[in-house]
Amino acid sequence: MILYSLRRLLQLIPILFGVLVVTFILFNVAGGSPAALMLGKNVSARQLEEFDEQRGFNKPLFFGYWTATRAYESHREVPFPPGWRQVEGARLERDRLILERAAEVPLAFAPRAGLLFRWTVRYRTAGVYQLEWSDAEGENRLDLPPAPRGRTVSLLVRSGGEGGDGRLRFAPRSEREPPLEILRLTLERRMESPWDSQFAYFLRRLLRLDFGESLATGQPVLQMMREGIGPSLLLMIPIFFGELVLAITLALFCAWFRDRWPDRLIVTVSVLLMSVNYLVWIVMGQYWLAFRWNWFPLWGFESWRYLLLPWLIGLFSGLGGSVRFYRTVMLDEMYRDYVRTAFAKGVPLRVVLFRHVLRNAMIPILTQSVMALPFLYTGSLLLESFFGIPGLGYLSVNALNSLDVDVVRAVVVIGTVLYVVANLVSDICYALVDPRVRLK
Repeated sequence: MILYSLRRLLQLIPILFGVLVVTFILFNVAGGSPAALMLGKNVSARQLEEFDEQRGFNKPLFFGYWTATRAYESHREVPFPPGWRQVEGARLERDRLILERAAEVPLAFAPRAGLLFRWTVRYRTAGVYQLEWSDAEGENRLDLPPAPRGRTVSLLVRSGGEGGDGRLRFAPRSEREPPLEILRLTLERRMESPWDSQFAYFLRRLLRLDFGESLATGQPVLQMMREGIGPSLLLMIPIFFGELVLAITLALFCAWFRDRWPDRLIVTVSVLLMSVNYLVWIVMGQYWLAFRWNWFPLWGFESWRYLLLPWLIGLFSGLGGSVRFYRTVMLDEMYRDYVRTAFAKGVPLRVVLFRHVLRNAMIPILTQSVMALPFLYTGSLLLESFFGIPGLGYLSVNALNSLDVDVVRAVVVIGTVLYVVANLVSDICYALVDPRVRLK
């Protein structure tokens, strides 16, 4: 079993790596700029750049020597920053910039000293222009010869001086030169290693169990999760095992009285439980059981009494679906040949149900149960939010409301890892409960 577990664990490593890649893409690419999401759109470009640098977002995504900088942002949707509209003699026309006189490139802030940058200029003109820039070596100039069909020029600039430098200026050779059309203008920062990327930074932090700091509270995310996992488990574990035992018991009861009124009554009640929205159970329970009748505390997490009502609501709200599932499993086993043979031999119904049917139904029961275990640690978003339980569900809701990406990402990453590991645990459990299954 140990050798099988190690072999299966090695087989799960590529799956786990793929899950981490998908998670990384969802949070770092598909969701847009994490800095803009967390800080908002009204902060300065320098603040966004400092935020990216602190959290590794100012690196290439997976691989590369060059990465963009917020000192001069240009991309497909906005090829030229809005700062050009404030420059005299500059005119923006769709996907090109027209300069009719000397103009300096508007930078959001001076690049940090000691870094290597690359300006890339794609231009078109019938005249002669000059590029003037300053860097650690001083003032520099470069002639831009006529290029009616377009030409690309790249400049390497080492920012220098206190606070950095990097001014770039376009200047015509004479006042009679025709306009200069700039088709593309980008500024990129050089990385020391092509492997120093956002994904590598993400993996290094995961290996150290460093999930960053919460933007809302300033606390380490791992510390917040340690504090929240206890209340979540205290809430979810009793609900999980209580629902499992009660649902299997009722499913066996349905199998015992199949196609009779107790079976039909349980099925009807199960459908009613499934039909009522989860939120309705919470509101009704809080209003009647806690507020009107004062049977349970309404809000807080001071003792085990504060968990009684959430336990009750969580148990009965999910019981209907579980009973329907396990009833189907039990009835499917009841119509198999080995059950008919047992009845033909005179084996009592009680023995058939508990010794034969339940034992052979353990595979789907284990599949349903083990795959639900990884979700216990995240708690319940609604229960914890409505009852003030400071678990991971409550933490996740607050993180979503405040766009605290680091907290949400930590909860998602740990959940996906636990889900992959649960597949391995389920395979081992199959062999433990069913002698027909062999670990090879």
